[in-house]
Amino acid sequence: MRRVVLIVLGVVVAVSMLIVLLGKPGMKTPAKQPAAPSSAAAMAADPIAAKLEALRRQLPADPQQAIAALEAFVKEFSTSDVAAQAMIEMANVYQRVNKLLEEKQVLERVISTYSQSPAAAAASQRLANINVGLMFSAVETPDSFLYQVQPGDTLYQISRKYETTVEMLMKSNNITSSLIKPGMKLKVVRAVFSIDVDKSDKVLTLKTDKEIIKKYLIAVGENNSTPTGKFKVLNRIVNPVWYKTGAIVPPGSPENILGTRWLGLSEPGYGIHGTTETGPIQSQTTQGCVRMRNEDVEELYTIVPAGTQVTITD
Repeated sequence: MRRVVLIVLGVVVAVSMLIVLLGKPGMKTPAKQPAAPSSAAAMAADPIAAKLEALRRQLPADPQQAIAALEAFVKEFSTSDVAAQAMIEMANVYQRVNKLLEEKQVLERVISTYSQSPAAAAASQRLANINVGLMFSAVETPDSFLYQVQPGDTLYQISRKYETTVEMLMKSNNITSSLIKPGMKLKVVRAVFSIDVDKSDKVLTLKTDKEIIKKYLIAVGENNSTPTGKFKVLNRIVNPVWYKTGAIVPPGSPENILGTRWLGLSEPGYGIHGTTETGPIQSQTTQGCVRMRNEDVEELYTIVPAGTQVTITD
């Protein structure tokens, strides 16, 4: 019984001391932090954004009507960055009905008209994937035409004649065999590609004389060993052998640092290649070549033929 009384007295004393301390000047309970504004509150602060959200919820199911409604919104609020978000919604509508060209045109409008908007950065990345997707699809573009296969034609001969690649012909026409028959119609991409390598930013840019197609992250040579200047792609190799000092490393070996593709440059000993590494790519760690992720170099290999100009700058 005495022990219970002592415990109760101890609790009473502790509570009393706490009350005294809280009552002293300068001793305050922590202020309650204001709640983060809700999305509804954010929209209330921006009535144009609220209007767009309401429009999204009420968009017609018919794609043409949805596009018309969004175009009217963009026209009415053209001076607001929210208009860029409405255009992204337009691109989404075109994407749902698989109209790649129209989707691309809308994204280009976002980038050119609202270049400082956060929507423009997202549009740029999305546009790069559409550019490649259009080339790899059967959709005709201003840079392509339909070629009718003639007796005696081969994919290699057609690719040489029109300065493209066999891989591009197969990819864009969804064919898995190199065998073709007279009378077949093949999409041929006629764009003239070039490659810019920026060593400082560690970015490789694939472009035509009309537009940037896509940007890729790369690694370059340690101690500034990647040469600068203008070069040409001389040769293209699938699953290259690595001839290193004192050894020959076969394709597929974990020690073969060249990865799955090789684009040899007119500067002897240098090229653009893949990698066996899976970590971050942007670095100065190669022996002088331009290193890409395997999936990226495989995509680039499909697109660019021998003879493509490569410009490397500091």
